[in-house]
Amino acid sequence: MGFFDFMIEDVAIDLGTANTLIIHDGKIVVDAPSIVARDRTSGKIIATGQKANLMQGKTHENIKTIRPLKDGVIADFQASEEMIKEFIRNIPSIKKRMFPPALRMVICIPSGITEVEKRAVRDSAMHMNAKEIYLIYEPMAAAIGVGIDIMEPKGNMIIDIGGGTTEIAVIALAGIVCDKSVKVAGDLFTNDITYYMRTQHNLFVGETTSEKIKIQIGAATEELDTPPDDMLVQGRDLLSGKPKQIQVSYREIAKALDKSILRIEDAVMETLSKTPPELAADIYNTGIYLAGGGSMLRGLDKRLSKKTDLPVYIAEDPLRAVVRGTGIALKEIEKYKCVLQK
Repeated sequence: MGFFDFMIEDVAIDLGTANTLIIHDGKIVVDAPSIVARDRTSGKIIATGQKANLMQGKTHENIKTIRPLKDGVIADFQASEEMIKEFIRNIPSIKKRMFPPALRMVICIPSGITEVEKRAVRDSAMHMNAKEIYLIYEPMAAAIGVGIDIMEPKGNMIIDIGGGTTEIAVIALAGIVCDKSVKVAGDLFTNDITYYMRTQHNLFVGETTSEKIKIQIGAATEELDTPPDDMLVQGRDLLSGKPKQIQVSYREIAKALDKSILRIEDAVMETLSKTPPELAADIYNTGIYLAGGGSMLRGLDKRLSKKTDLPVYIAEDPLRAVVRGTGIALKEIEKYKCVLQK
């Protein structure tokens, strides 16, 4: 081990459409919305993460909020780079350093990503002083994070519902046997709610409000064992232009989200139908694991269980399952070399 190896810092990144999470020294040091605010006149980034998130929908024409990642991949190259740089710069132990350290990174990518999109991720990591870069597929990281032993000759099915994409994969012997990536996830649920409020209640609500509705009373089915209370929603009346408030129940939200959840169900069924019979037998015994923020939608596990006739389990702390898995792969890099891509 040379002198320079002491200078290298290990960082695991889950670059999500909605949230970016970073693990350093085995701890989650960054958990922030993937959003930046840019000054239009100077082109400078004035806020990232939580600060920029609070500005969303409340800016004037000189400030623009950007979500640099779309559908799990980099859409705005410069903004995403600035954002990750800023996040890494603010990691406490790196902040104290006089010189920025060289980094060894494991970055999580969607399974439906193209070679060009992979290169974009690698390039932006290079610009951040990364000496070693490894990529890991999201479903694989989620499986490790959920606690599945991916090395075994045994089939496991994992569904990771993030902000931009839902990744469905059957994993065995440290490889993805069959997978499907659909662009139906948290962001689309939020849009569905905005659209429903506009068409059914003539109420114009912003993205932040729709997101709140989704978290507070979002549901995948109208039959819930413990239904949440109705919620008061404020927005602008489309007819009179005045601010107004209405009461919304979880049943309405379940209706609003129904079409999108059907698309996830279809993708799950399609993946199951492509699964080799021996692995299908394993999945019958082990069931399906859910990870990602979208899996917290009330009643989604029940609905998927009903559709597939299989037991469905939600990971503990599903929002962090992917970054946990990425962190484990980084810590035991020799063991997981087979699932990492240089």
